Amino acid sequence: MRIYKIALFLTISFSLTSCKKDYLQYTEKPDYVINASSKQEAYFDAYDASLKLWDIPVEELYIPTSFGTAHIIVSGPKNGESLVLLHGMNASSTMWYPNAKAFSKDYRLFAIDFILEPGKSLKTKTFDDVDQIATWYTEIFDKLELKEFNLVGASRGGWISVKIALQNQDRIKKMVLLSPAQTFIWIRPSSDLFKNIISLFSSEEKQTDQILESMSSNVENIDKTYLKQFYISEANDSINKFTFDMQPFSKRYFQSLKMPVLVLIGDDDVINNEKTIEMAKTLIPNGQGEIINNAGHFLTVDQAEVINTKILDFLKTNNTK
Repeated sequence: MRIYKIALFLTISFSLTSCKKDYLQYTEKPDYVINASSKQEAYFDAYDASLKLWDIPVEELYIPTSFGTAHIIVSGPKNGESLVLLHGMNASSTMWYPNAKAFSKDYRLFAIDFILEPGKSLKTKTFDDVDQIATWYTEIFDKLELKEFNLVGASRGGWISVKIALQNQDRIKKMVLLSPAQTFIWIRPSSDLFKNIISLFSSEEKQTDQILESMSSNVENIDKTYLKQFYISEANDSINKFTFDMQPFSKRYFQSLKMPVLVLIGDDDVINNEKTIEMAKTLIPNGQGEIINNAGHFLTVDQAEVINTKILDFLKTNNTK
């Protein structure tokens, strides 16, 4: 009987340990963070200050990949269902500060810094084409041992999410696209877009102010700590060559998606309009979409509580048509 109890205890202990992955081999800070240049150090300090806005315990991972080091913020219960977060352009993973606390109550979060933009990831090898970007993310999923996961992408992160979806059809359980940029439709001409073009002839600070005003329905609602980081991001960023490869996907591509997909856009969205939602509902076999009131392109800040609720409801509900 005693031997049986010991065997049972070891079996339970092994099961609990195996379902609670730890990534100790990826927690050591790399040299480019420890011995950062003064310019990078200022950005990393602003990044760390923004990360504190998450107001939850987090772990930072630095995973070696074929193209450089991938920085991932991990939080939430170790045995929770996996939820991968892909941020918008120049926003870095800290942009999820209005959402991470709500998401991490039940889900294990993995927020990945895009390697071609300001953040804590570092590129050491050139990407030849946009397909290799999708491959890079897949390599990260493999290193994290994510056999199944949910995926949320915002703006450019939404476009990337759709791009990598076909490589991971059987791994992505559900996908949420928050005002995905250049994904369903071309960015349409508008007064806000025109103002952004005009602002290119202004100071960097004025350019960033114009971007924020056109993207958010309530700029005052953006935390000042995060704004400091965003200003530095915009000053440090240079447009990567793949920005112009972002083109709306074909009907056939959308029709091939197997997983349930939720698309949310703001009613004052400079990037999308009603056509985006119509396409999501009619082209994606298990797609749905909704327009959020009093929100611009920055949905996660403009209407954080609404977005959090809708995403969590979607993830927890049987969405099969």
